[in-house]
Amino acid sequence: MDVKTALENRKSTRAFLDKTVPFEVINAVLEQAKAAPSGVNTQPWKVAVVTGESKKSLESKMEVEFRAGNKGVMDYQYYPQQWEGEYKERRKTCGLLMYSTLEIGREDKEKQINQWAANYRAFDAPVMLLFFIDKVMEKGSYLDYGMFLQSIMLSAVEHGLATCPQAALAEYPDIAREALGYDDEHVLICGMAMGYEDTSAIVNSYRTEREDLDKIVKYFT
Repeated sequence: MDVKTALENRKSTRAFLDKTVPFEVINAVLEQAKAAPSGVNTQPWKVAVVTGESKKSLESKMEVEFRAGNKGVMDYQYYPQQWEGEYKERRKTCGLLMYSTLEIGREDKEKQINQWAANYRAFDAPVMLLFFIDKVMEKGSYLDYGMFLQSIMLSAVEHGLATCPQAALAEYPDIAREALGYDDEHVLICGMAMGYEDTSAIVNSYRTEREDLDKIVKYFT
């Protein structure tokens, strides 16, 4: 598969088949992705591959907290504290697109809660990846991590897998650290659902749009 095809086929998938992903396939994806660049070759990534009973236990703890109204707190500020301008509009459009596809109206609070709760189960994918970084590392290493994450998602496409990168899976970092045996010196950056796409699921049918180049790029000659 060429890069163009992988880039075009990658999407955030939110419904997966009940089909196990062999560890050798997961390892093949991660083996390719670790070629991603990093400043002075620091390779700051630390990956927890969570499946089976470990996943069921961890996702249950996070979902219980969410449904109890205990809002999670990430180890770092992912989103702006105040949404403004084009970013506010894109966020709104993104949410409306998903809920309209699922025919979940503003008044359907229970359905909204249930849909959001699926985040903490990694949308019932067979594999949950959690990404940690040593607390000593700074912002540059977070940029490096982004390249690593994209490499995972593109390699996954080549291997017939679907993914969904998730900030939500990092909203209860203390629960994740305790469950998986990581100490407080490890920052939980984000998570990712991985598995085989359920192509019959309506939630996987929509795609978010991207801006035209002339809005995001300036040429200086």
